[in-house]
Amino acid sequence: MHVSVITPAYNVAAFVGTAIGSVCMQTHDDWSMVVVDDGSTDGTAAAVRAWTDPRVRLICQDNAGVSAARNRGLAEHNGDAVLFLDADDWLAPDALSRLVQALRGDVAAAYGPYAFVTEDGARVVYQKRGPFPYGDILPRLLVRNLFANGGHLLLRAAAAAEAGEFRRDLVYGEDWEYWCRVASRGEFALARGTAPLLFVRQRHGGAFLRLASDPRSFAPCTEAIFANPTLIARLGASRAAALRRRTDAENAWIVGRELIRHGRRREGQVWLQRSFTAQPSVKRAALLAATHALPLLPDGLHGPFRAYQV
Repeated sequence: MHVSVITPAYNVAAFVGTAIGSVCMQTHDDWSMVVVDDGSTDGTAAAVRAWTDPRVRLICQDNAGVSAARNRGLAEHNGDAVLFLDADDWLAPDALSRLVQALRGDVAAAYGPYAFVTEDGARVVYQKRGPFPYGDILPRLLVRNLFANGGHLLLRAAAAAEAGEFRRDLVYGEDWEYWCRVASRGEFALARGTAPLLFVRQRHGGAFLRLASDPRSFAPCTEAIFANPTLIARLGASRAAALRRRTDAENAWIVGRELIRHGRRREGQVWLQRSFTAQPSVKRAALLAATHALPLLPDGLHGPFRAYQV
């Protein structure tokens, strides 16, 4: 199976070499890589040209945003499957091999574990080993984005073609909206093992750290997801509406959690309470109560509300 790795790149000269190197070291060697330099001004293109592997190709375009860069890569790829690797992340050496093995039969995609690391890449700060849903994951994916990003997700090329392009009008959650379109067209499989497929840098300038604490960031993406007629036809209007209520509650919880992680505890508690009121659960009741004790606890005991280590 030939895998096309698509990497949008913008001002990542310090990191893109690590991403390319991780692809060149894959145990699955039937791959090609398209790096789309989206108008960088820091020498990103030169960092890519330093790699002489003929399977690595550079495309330069004027700055148009990450969705436009991914779409350009989609238009240029020639693989049986597609993986979107961010230019500041890197793959484990066996990532493609494990994902290809999982992408069997008629499943639309395969995915698996990942880890977040500090910006310098020196230390793992969190690992997601599982459990992961598989099969028809659409209902769970609609409630919240299950993926760190596209780097631990291998899409069958036919499923990506059916899903179409990334929406350029969305500046946050554009990948989540795209994964939902893929999931509405087929089942997802899991890669074997619990070791990370992907290592994700937590960067100060990353979209999630910048935008996830702002409730206005979620609205355009959520509206786009639930306005999809294919989704409504598959789920029915009443079930889609019920899932939308759960999604709004989940988004409110994320906003609250991120506000607390950014040092705005009282404001965050308001959003956590709003989420709990809409979708109460024992776990969230306990977590909400625990936020009142955070000032008395060492940072290592803050759990999901721990400040970012970048």
